[in-house]
Amino acid sequence: MHLAIAGSVATDHLQIFSGKFSDSLVPDQLDKLAVSFLVEDLDVRRGGCAANISFALGSLGLRPTLVASVGSDFAAQGYRTWLEDAGVDCSLLRVSPTLHTALCTITTDDAHAQIVTFYPGAMSEARHIDVAAIHADRPIDMLLIGPDDPAGMQRHTRTAREQGIPFAADPSQQLAWADGELIADLIDGAAYLFSNDYEAALIEKKTGWSSAEVQSRVGIRVVTRGKGGVSVYPAEGDPIEVAAVPDVEAVDPTGVGDSFRAGFLAGVSAGLGLERAAQIGCTIAAGVVETTGTQEYTLTREGFVARIRGAYGESAAQDVDAALSLP
Repeated sequence: MHLAIAGSVATDHLQIFSGKFSDSLVPDQLDKLAVSFLVEDLDVRRGGCAANISFALGSLGLRPTLVASVGSDFAAQGYRTWLEDAGVDCSLLRVSPTLHTALCTITTDDAHAQIVTFYPGAMSEARHIDVAAIHADRPIDMLLIGPDDPAGMQRHTRTAREQGIPFAADPSQQLAWADGELIADLIDGAAYLFSNDYEAALIEKKTGWSSAEVQSRVGIRVVTRGKGGVSVYPAEGDPIEVAAVPDVEAVDPTGVGDSFRAGFLAGVSAGLGLERAAQIGCTIAAGVVETTGTQEYTLTREGFVARIRGAYGESAAQDVDAALSLP
């Protein structure tokens, strides 16, 4: 199954604030907000939603195509080699001759709340990527359209509809500023819609659609709920509830949602059912939240299957072991 992953590629600057952001916020003075948080350390990591998802897919034994726009510094950073070594096809990346690869600064407090700022840089040129040409050269079986240059996201979505390419809508971080019309355009007709529970509520609020109306516009809706696990809403039939992996020692939540999406798509591409796909997503997400950074983990068949077994039972472990090509 040819999975193409469109979205951001960035360098993450991760910072830890010892305290809670909420202690420095005055609810009735937010329109005059002026706060500064003294952080304890700085950790520079590779990131970006599309890169994170692609890295996780490669770690699970797949070879996704990364569809993104990066800067000329991307190769110099060693980032390209890093992803290729993980099994990601970077041959179709667009390289900007003038702009720097996107930069994301993420500050996390003791409650795992986060403040994020994002410089798009070369990502703003993603609108020039022609997904139709990629599809013509090597047919795409599933295109995930993640957070990216807004015009690029719209172009990819419309191309997918025109070319008949099944697509997974994952607007996530772009929902905060997008209006209802743009959100509706990005998700209408998606084979899969990924969001967390807050984002699901935001989609409904901004589009004016009820939960049932959102469901009617997409095929399968997947809503992650952190420690509460994940809810999968098929086009027909009852919702599927999958619990989160127990006994997780959370270190850094950055990139956890990306890894879940990769695990879910890996399960789907392997022909597994929705429950198994969600279990794979939850299992790789558990490993990511236990490490600092979004691509700093290593998966092995033995360890991954053992964790599936411990969380979801022997039948799940056997199914996943047979389906995935983990090292």
